[in-house]
Amino acid sequence: MKTLTLLRHAKSGWDDPVARDFDRPLNAKGKRAAAMVGRHMRSLGLAFDHAIASPAVRVSETLEQIESGYGRTIAPDLDRRVYLASAATLLDVVHGFPAEAESALLVGHNPGLEDLVLMLVADGADPLRDAVEDKYPTASIAELQFEGEWGDIATGTARLTRFIRPRDLDPTLGPDAD
Repeated sequence: MKTLTLLRHAKSGWDDPVARDFDRPLNAKGKRAAAMVGRHMRSLGLAFDHAIASPAVRVSETLEQIESGYGRTIAPDLDRRVYLASAATLLDVVHGFPAEAESALLVGHNPGLEDLVLMLVADGADPLRDAVEDKYPTASIAELQFEGEWGDIATGTARLTRFIRPRDLDPTLGPDAD
């Protein structure tokens, strides 16, 4: 059984005058949400033996905050293909994970992450999948499990075992709170 955890970067700041989208930093709420999610990851005992992340500034800053709450260094390999990637590109990245990895973390952006979950988890009476389809908010985690090797994961072959949104951990991190 392989476990793939998808983490969307935390809320970024649109107020910062940066020349490129790639350079957008997190805002204060995003930093708070990422640290809270990191603490929750620690409480669940989540561990990863492989990690890949987009090199975008907001992803790097999300990981810094996640690590502060998680209490461990994640040290992902940075892969430019993950930056604003489609679900198909993200699946190509996953297919390339090392065979010995059992639990992997992929940190990136929407809509690619949401689309990847919806592609890999069969449509049906699954309230977690329905929640992802409704919205995959910033700093949220989706955990998928599947049988076989990384190269075997395909449309409809995964089970969604967790979907954790910051607002589930602290209502002040929801969309209506500032």
